[in-house]
Parts: sequence; C-alpha cells; structure tokens
Amino acid sequence: MIQSTTRFIDPLSDFGFKHIFGSESNKDVLINFLNQLLYGQKEIKDLTYGPTEHAGSNKYTKKVFFDFLCTGCNGEQFIIEMQRAEQKNFRDRAVFYTSRLINDQLPKGSSHWNIELKEVFLVAILDFNFKDSPQTQYLHNVSLTNTYTGEIFYHKLNYKFLELPKFVKTEAELETDLDRWLFLFKHMSNLKSDSIAFNKGIFQKVLKIAEISNLTKEEKEMYDSNLKAQWDYENSIAYAKERAAEEGLKEGLEQGIERGIERGIEQGIEQGIEQGRRKKAMEIASQMKQEKMPIDMIARLTQLSALEIETL
Repeated sequence: MIQSTTRFIDPLSDFGFKHIFGSESNKDVLINFLNQLLYGQKEIKDLTYGPTEHAGSNKYTKKVFFDFLCTGCNGEQFIIEMQRAEQKNFRDRAVFYTSRLINDQLPKGSSHWNIELKEVFLVAILDFNFKDSPQTQYLHNVSLTNTYTGEIFYHKLNYKFLELPKFVKTEAELETDLDRWLFLFKHMSNLKSDSIAFNKGIFQKVLKIAEISNLTKEEKEMYDSNLKAQWDYENSIAYAKERAAEEGLKEGLEQGIERGIERGIEQGIEQGIEQGRRKKAMEIASQMKQEKMPIDMIARLTQLSALEIETL
C-alpha cells in the first residue's frame, strides 16, 4: 500500500474526483460547485445522478462514458468532466457529448418539431491549457452566439471550461467561493493543516470527505491503485521524452508525443486505467461480499452495479 505523506486526496485523480463529487449523500458538494460556476446565470436547487455509460440509439453507435451526468429539477442536464492531459480532439468530444443528450430528448418516431428542448451544460475541469486561449483567462463560457452582434443566439446549450494551470491566486488572494474551489482543485493534496479560507460552510465538508484518514481500507486501496496507474503513465511519458532527447530525435519526439497523447490517452489511459480500476474494484467487491457487506454499500464504494456484484 502506498504511504502518503499528504493529508487529503488528490481531487484531480479519477478516484478523488468521483469520491468527492459522486456520492448521492454528498451531492450538495457538487451543487455548490456548479452554483458558484453558474453564478448569475442559473441556480441549481437539486440534482439527480444518472448513468455514466451512455449507449447510442443502435448497436453501431459508439458508447460514451461521462465522469458524471446529472439532471436538475427542471430537466436540465449537466455533464461534468475532469481531464488531466491534453487531447487533440477534446473540443470535438465535448460537442459530441452534448449532442448525444440533445438527440435523446427527441421522442422516437416523432415527425413534428413541436418540441421544447431542455438545457444542456458541459463543465470541463482541465489540468492543461488550450493552445489558442488568452494567457490569463482560465474560465471560458461558451455558447452559440451571433458573430455580428455578439449576442447569444441559443441559451440552452452551454460549455464551461476551467483551465487550472492559469489559476495562480495564492490562498491569501482568494475572494469568491469559486476561487476557493479552483484553489482546492489545484492544491488540496498539498494542504497540510486546517486553513482559515476553508474552515466554514461547504468546504468543511469537502475537506472531511477528502481526508485520507477517513477513507475505508477498500477506498484507500482503490485510491492507491489509481495513483500508481497515473504515476506509471507520467513516468512512461517522461522516460520517452528523455530517451528521444538523448538520441537527438527531435522530429520523432514531436510525432511520438503527439501520437502518444492522442492514442495513449484516448485508448491506453481511458481503457487501461479503467480496466485496471475495474479489475481492482471486482477484487475488492468480492472480498467485501464474502464479509457479508450489503450489496448497495459495495456498489457505492466500488462503483460497480448491483448485478455485477451479485454474480461474483
């Protein structure tokens, strides 16, 4: 087991992100974050978590996997994604995700357009920078607009992109709760002690959820496994860069890193880490089942379905 010297989990790890925001009992944490992000635009009263696996309308359509999919009180839908490494076609993927939800709102077989669509939002927390965005702009609010007037043409489709590397405020400079959220995303795993900036309101609950000492044995094993997979990937990329530099293969490095980012992240990381996490989750679930733990509790801790657990 990995011996961590930090007090809190990394919220940008796959386990950390889902542990903090993915529990029905802690959905007030996600609601607070979204309300800070949408302040002045929309207020969310409640959310219902939906399935993260989204199949197409037929067997030939590609499945998509969201980090989170939630529905608001008025039927509006929120896709929440965390992306640690840059992807070549990330914006295309964001648009594709929202198009799936819009398409699913249309009644099957309907031949008329007397249909009012619900709002669709995509929120992406990025641990990298867009290459073509202003150096100091870390929050991007994207909508369909009239290019001549700058006015919003359609209010029901909205994208929020947060570029965390550009957020450089210190703890003493934090002014809003959104500032505090962004600071925690970047620095939570390095916080050593209680801070005045986070000692009240929802942030007290966030830090309690994220404290490593509060994790169960099974949760700690899953977190350690997730960290190891991420470290292995980062070390592999660093080693590839070092070898290429030593051999003077500049052109090969550029092409290799581009292919590695595109293929390694899209295929290797998303599939490999997910397969590794799933295998570990199955092992832990089997052990928990042998110890007569309730199926619903096992499902919440391992993020496996009840049917999968029952077949173990």
